[in-house]
Amino acid sequence: MGALVVESVDQQLELAIPIDISEEAGVRYLHFGSTWIQGAMRIARPWNLELEYTREMMAALLLREGGGKAAGHPPAYSSRVLRDDTHWPRKVLLIGLGAASLTKFLYRNYPLAHLTVVEIEPAVVSAARQFFKLPEDPKRVNIVIGDGVEYVLNNDRKFDLILVDGYDENASSGALDTLPFYQSCRARLSNTGVLAVNLLTSNRRFEASITRIAQAFDDRALMFPSCESGNAIAFAAEGDPVEISFFDLRGKAMELNNETGLNLMSTITRLERAQTCLGGMLKL
Repeated sequence: MGALVVESVDQQLELAIPIDISEEAGVRYLHFGSTWIQGAMRIARPWNLELEYTREMMAALLLREGGGKAAGHPPAYSSRVLRDDTHWPRKVLLIGLGAASLTKFLYRNYPLAHLTVVEIEPAVVSAARQFFKLPEDPKRVNIVIGDGVEYVLNNDRKFDLILVDGYDENASSGALDTLPFYQSCRARLSNTGVLAVNLLTSNRRFEASITRIAQAFDDRALMFPSCESGNAIAFAAEGDPVEISFFDLRGKAMELNNETGLNLMSTITRLERAQTCLGGMLKL
């Protein structure tokens, strides 16, 4: 049974893209004039991350100090994690709002984090507020209407975490997938910063995208195995090195699950089976 289109967003504006909302089986979806899903929210659980790739973008949170404590045992290795501050991340930049899934998750579960969201289409922001419960809290959520590339290139602020998830109605990320952009993202990261990028394995530029990210970060990058949807998340780090065992990752995942309800155990298992992390250690 196909999805039911419940509303087309029409604000009597000259929209760069058509915006449609659909619902099926208790889940509300965002579309840009096609069946391609740009975001989703389970209506009964609006703060949860409905799409698998959005959950995997939050794997950066496993690099916080203290995750092994939830497992009830000391670390098996002397892991060097991203932060020794349990309040990491404090400053987050999100390129692309979509259905505001990542924004809402961080807003709800990390009350000390300040979120800057750059979205090029004003109607996407309106749709996120009307249909996807985007919080109106300017003290903690700064919405910038503008081009994500220009924002990163022309801004000197530092961020602990940068999340890039910007696609148009044709599933193209344009200048967000270029070496100068990734280099600028690196320059905008703090000394304990991480970049997470949503890539599409179906895109003919996929391998080149991985190469560009690795080049921009001097090979301090790691591609997670693809989700069933065909999305794959690339992570890159700046500043302090990251070295953490899979044993510790599982402990931190247990703590994250207890704190937020986000379960990343299957993500860790797929990453371990991919054998892209030598010696049982994730290093960035």
